[in-house]
Amino acid sequence: MKIRNFFTLLFLLSLTIGANAQAKKFAIHTVAFYNFENLFDTINNPNNDEEWLPSGAQNWTGTKYKQKLHNLGRVLSQIGTGDNNKNSPVLIGGCEIENRGVLEDLVKDPQLANSDYGIVHFDSPDKRGIDVALLYQKKHFQPTSYVNVPLLIYKKDTKAKEEKETEEDKADKDKIEVAKDKRVYTRDILLVTGLLDGEEVNVMVNHWPSRSGGEKKSSPFREAAGRMNRKIMDSIYKINPNAKIISMGDLNDGSYNKSVKEGIGAKLKKSEVEQFDIYNPFEQMAKDGNASLFYRDAGDIFDQIMVSESLIRTDFSSFRYWKAGVYNKPFMITTVGQYKGYPLRHGNNEIGFSDHFPVYIYLIKEAK
Repeated sequence: MKIRNFFTLLFLLSLTIGANAQAKKFAIHTVAFYNFENLFDTINNPNNDEEWLPSGAQNWTGTKYKQKLHNLGRVLSQIGTGDNNKNSPVLIGGCEIENRGVLEDLVKDPQLANSDYGIVHFDSPDKRGIDVALLYQKKHFQPTSYVNVPLLIYKKDTKAKEEKETEEDKADKDKIEVAKDKRVYTRDILLVTGLLDGEEVNVMVNHWPSRSGGEKKSSPFREAAGRMNRKIMDSIYKINPNAKIISMGDLNDGSYNKSVKEGIGAKLKKSEVEQFDIYNPFEQMAKDGNASLFYRDAGDIFDQIMVSESLIRTDFSSFRYWKAGVYNKPFMITTVGQYKGYPLRHGNNEIGFSDHFPVYIYLIKEAK
C-alpha cells in the first residue's frame, strides 16, 4: 500500500512539474542568412553588371527583376515562422547584392514592407561588384556601430619570372615575394553591433572567396577569412568577455574544412565549447545529410550561422541559441529534369529564387 501511494505521489509530482514547464513562455527571434544569387538591378552601374542588363546575356528586364524581388520576399517573410513564431527574421544576412538600391527595393516588397526592415550595407571591392549586407527589423534591433572589415588576401603571380635564390638574396626574400603577390579582391566582412530588444549582439556577415581555380588552390583565401573572423571575435572579447557574437555567411566551404575548423575554430558539440569559442550547429546538420546547396549531385552546407559560447549557456534570462535549420520548402525546389531536388534558381524560362537554400537559427529568452 505504501509503495502504491509513493508511486501515486511521484506521478502527481511529475504532472505538476510538467505543467509548470509548459507554463513558461519564451520570446523567440529568427536570425537568417540567404545568398540572394545575383540580385542585380537593370541599371548600368560602374561595376561588372553588363551580364545583368536588358541588353546583357541574361536579358535582365524590369519584369524579371521585380519577379526576383517578389520571390526573395516570399522566402524571407516565411523563414522561421510557424506555431512557435509568427514573425519573419529580425536579422537577415545576405550576399550577392549589387548595391544598396536593390535592398531598398527588396524591403519595399509587400511581403516584407510591414516588417519595416532597416539596411546596413557597404560597397566592397569584389571584382564582380557584389556585396554583403544586414537587414534588421527596426522595432527589435537598433544598430549602435557598423564597419566593413577588409579581407586582404593575395595570390602569387605565377607569370612572374622565377630566379634562383642565392644566399645573398635570402635577406630580401620577403620583399621579393611581396612584389610578386597580387591582391584578390573579394567581399569585405560586415560587422554590426546593436541592441536586440535591449541586449547587445555582434553580428558578422561573410561571403568568403569562391572555389574558382579549384578547392585546394583557393583554400588559403578562405582560411584567411576564417582567421579574420577569429581576429574580429578576439577584439570584441577584449572589450567584453561575455559578448554575444553571431558569425553567418556563405563560406564556400563546409563545416569540416580547415577555414572553419581551424581558421575560426568552430566546434561540433556544445560540450566542446569553452569561453571565447564558437559553436557551429550546421556541422552536425551536414553530418545528418542536410544541404543548403548542391554541386554535381552532392549536397553540402556552405551557408552557416555560428554562435559564441555566451549564446549557448543554459540561463534563459538572456537571449540564447535554441536550434537551427535549413529553409527548403517545396516551392523553392526544382521538381523536374537534371537538377530535380536542387534549389530553384533563375533559368531561361523561369525566374527562380537562388542556387542556395537559406539557413536560420532561433534565439529565445524566457519572457517575464
